[in-house]
Amino acid sequence: MIQILIVEDEKAISNLIRLSLSKEGYGCTCAYDGTAAADLLEQNRYDLILLDVMLPGIDGFELMEYIRPMEIPVIFITAKNAVADRVKGLRAGAEDYLVKPFEIVELLARVDVVLRRYLKSEMVLWVGELAIDTYAMQVKRDGREIGLTKKEYDLLLLFARNPRRALYRETIYERVWGEEYQYGSKTVDLHVQRLRKKVGWENLLQAVNKVGYRLEV
Repeated sequence: MIQILIVEDEKAISNLIRLSLSKEGYGCTCAYDGTAAADLLEQNRYDLILLDVMLPGIDGFELMEYIRPMEIPVIFITAKNAVADRVKGLRAGAEDYLVKPFEIVELLARVDVVLRRYLKSEMVLWVGELAIDTYAMQVKRDGREIGLTKKEYDLLLLFARNPRRALYRETIYERVWGEEYQYGSKTVDLHVQRLRKKVGWENLLQAVNKVGYRLEV
């Protein structure tokens, strides 16, 4: 699932954006100031950031300096509609600049355009002999498609994008299922077992004692 970070201090606007994007199948996280956004970026991976310029504390332009080395595409969302502000935003590294008030349909169109442009470079991820087409959501080995459920695919993509990193069960559950982890649940373990067999990762997807799992590639 494509993950979008919404950095907007007006909660009504933030919630509207989140609900609209969620209906389109995107995973969304909200931050209401620059400091909170920076903390989230330290802990998680995002495919796109919707960034308000006028934020309490660290403003959007300052936060952009922190984001730029991460190479995450950014769409500025702001009430500042002067040409100079737009130019400043684009020169800071933003992919697009949307002025409030805006129609949700326009936001969705711009999000789609930026993501398609950005994700072209990583449309197919290779893990050994496994090809993961992130646009078509297909997984193939030796040219043959492997049938996965939606949760198995999301789980596969999470490990593929975090190789050699030990992922806690809590993190895996919250990222894939989008809900708070219930201690004692075997959901993650059962899905990992099925995924291992389907994609041939019996030796690559290893259990980490008292933590969770790690993909060794």
